[in-house]
Amino acid sequence: MPKPVVSEEARRRRRPTKNGAVLSEQLIVETALRMLREHGSAGLTVRRLGTALGADPSTLYRYFSGIDDLTLAIGNVLVGRALSGWAGSGDWRADLRELGLRIHTAYLGHPHAAVLTASRVSGKGWELAADETILGLLRTAGFADVDAVRIYHAFIDQSLAFAALDAASLALPAAARAADEEVWQATYARLPAATHPHIAATAHLLVARMNESAYPTALEMLLDSASAQLSKAQRGNGGVSGNASG
Repeated sequence: MPKPVVSEEARRRRRPTKNGAVLSEQLIVETALRMLREHGSAGLTVRRLGTALGADPSTLYRYFSGIDDLTLAIGNVLVGRALSGWAGSGDWRADLRELGLRIHTAYLGHPHAAVLTASRVSGKGWELAADETILGLLRTAGFADVDAVRIYHAFIDQSLAFAALDAASLALPAAARAADEEVWQATYARLPAATHPHIAATAHLLVARMNESAYPTALEMLLDSASAQLSKAQRGNGGVSGNASG
């Protein structure tokens, strides 16, 4: 006779841990984020997480199938933090700009977690909400479906790619990061015009810019391109655009 199916809720632990806390997915994710911040990705293991929570490591498998499943949940929470408190203004370009910057900021708040999760697709609640919101902004603005998906693809990949790139820099040991940043002043700014005329001519600008994230600039360029495309489509349709699928 087959064993009865035990619901996911029934598998949850309700007794307090040694630390006096009742386990939940939220508590586990928040503790994992703290461990990543303090110890880096190498420090996140089921055993160490169980110790930090004051629970037997095996208890964690009631909530997540393993570290990879937990990693996906962490990424979902970071997206949720980006969306928290956000409300659309009705201006698709301004709203996309704010969402992009919020996503970038949320990931950079947890650099080690960002490196682990920015390339992942979880299909979880906050990720789905973000994708629905972005596509909704584009389709409501009047982009045809094929263009809305193309721009969404570029927008979200650009946001996450810069988040991963900038987070990887922040996740470096402080000495290594400082050494990287110093290269622009110590090396690039001292190259002679005779051998590197273009670098020499722009060295002062490189020193001023290159240790800052290029994401805001890249985001604005993407929005400029999308806006120009929408204007062209509207002119071609006599000022009326729709979101017909392509």
